[in-house]
Amino acid sequence: MLLHLLPLSCPRRPAPVLRPGGRPGSAAGGPWARRAGGLARRRALRRTDLQPETPPRRGRRGGDGHDPHAGEALLETVRRLLLAKEEADAEGDEEEGEEEQAQFPKRWAIVFLCFSAFLLCNMDRVNMSIAILPMSAEFGWNPQTVGLIQSSFFWGYLLTQIAGGIWADTVGGKTVLGFGVVWWSIATALTPIAAQLGLPFLLVVRAFMGIGEGVAMPAMNNILSKWVPVSERSRSLSLVYSGMYLGSVTGLAFSPLLIHKFGWPSVFYSFGSLGAVWLTTWVTKAYSSPLEDPGISAAEKKLITSQSTAGEPVKTIPWKLILSKPPVWALIVSHFCHNWGTFILLTWMPTYYNQVLKFNLMESGLFCVLPWFTMAVSANVGGWIADTLVSRGVSVTTVRKIMQSIGFLGPAFFLTQLSHVNSPAMAVLCMACSQGTDAFSQSGLYSNHQDIGPRYAGVLLGLSNTAGVLAGVFGTAATGYILQHGSWDNVFEVSVVLYLVGTLVWNVFSTGEKILD
Repeated sequence: MLLHLLPLSCPRRPAPVLRPGGRPGSAAGGPWARRAGGLARRRALRRTDLQPETPPRRGRRGGDGHDPHAGEALLETVRRLLLAKEEADAEGDEEEGEEEQAQFPKRWAIVFLCFSAFLLCNMDRVNMSIAILPMSAEFGWNPQTVGLIQSSFFWGYLLTQIAGGIWADTVGGKTVLGFGVVWWSIATALTPIAAQLGLPFLLVVRAFMGIGEGVAMPAMNNILSKWVPVSERSRSLSLVYSGMYLGSVTGLAFSPLLIHKFGWPSVFYSFGSLGAVWLTTWVTKAYSSPLEDPGISAAEKKLITSQSTAGEPVKTIPWKLILSKPPVWALIVSHFCHNWGTFILLTWMPTYYNQVLKFNLMESGLFCVLPWFTMAVSANVGGWIADTLVSRGVSVTTVRKIMQSIGFLGPAFFLTQLSHVNSPAMAVLCMACSQGTDAFSQSGLYSNHQDIGPRYAGVLLGLSNTAGVLAGVFGTAATGYILQHGSWDNVFEVSVVLYLVGTLVWNVFSTGEKILD
């Protein structure tokens, strides 16, 4: 009530306008606009200081015996206090704006490091799908043996999904992801030696490589659940997963060149050595959460913690509660259906191009690049669309269902067209469209773990990805068997059926609401 008694020459402080970053500022939202507004307000207040004041007359009192000018003196004191507070607020805004401008957001530096780890992850994984062609010719492997070698990776990958999630949720994602990159890089470099020693040694090394890559996704999910605000979740996850797709692009593009010039062992030696380069940056720059990072700005830490739902690291995992929730089982089943088709394309696509489309080794690698490049682009487009819909008030549940339905029905449609095309160009186009629509899953089921249980994001991803790995093991091995007794059309028909099952389960049982705390 006292503020309404201030003189008209003393302007009230305007109501703050909420900027996208979450702090009050000018309508334009930038630090220069805040400084200009603060300066104008301070000048307006100071002008009142320059106005001559009417000196109080002594000796005149009201009928109640009190000096009527005492109230004016009190108002003057209040006005001066407001001026001092205005100046302090303006200076704080200026310092905060300068700090924000001077520093690249640390959360996006963490996202980029996770992106680069996943780039290496798929480079080291897909190089075998190219190298297997000259290796099978050198060692005399039949399609069933090739399928066994390709699936051996998933033996180790399966073992560390849930374990990696528990480890990340309890000790932090930085240690776990760093371990994974080192482990799979060493296994990649040992692959040529193991192949020369014999098939059993090669199977063991490929399984060891899977152990390292198995912890990567749960660890990354744990890190981003702590570093990334909800409003940026789809974009950040899409960017990280696009690292996998670009890793496939890089691996499939450079593997044929290295094999042609230096022989197939060079692929494994060169790709495996890149892990050491990544590790040096990760150890010095990354932290499991913003609360542990001494270099993060106060403004960014406040932004992250105000929107974070991850909470403190967990000490025990409520397995009974987790497994009693239908949305958790929707994640598990949908992940299985999704990965069956994805891993078949990941491991068998070069062979399909070579055997069906009659491309040579160089052409197989180069044409395999297009679908994965399409995935990298469409994943980020899907992430932007999903975050935009959420920011405009569309429920998270609706957004996740829309995105995942595209991720299921798109590939199903384009795989059915492969049996009707008559040219290699159209076959490659169908593959690209299939993979491109598949990438919308990054804003669907792959973002949903952090939605329904952010504190258990690593464990949830470990659970669902275990089902996805089983799909990779069975699907990759089954493809070799199907090709010996059937055709590629039969391979794609199985994938289409599973995509349709996944669509039904996801739309009936999934949710974008938090169900685990």
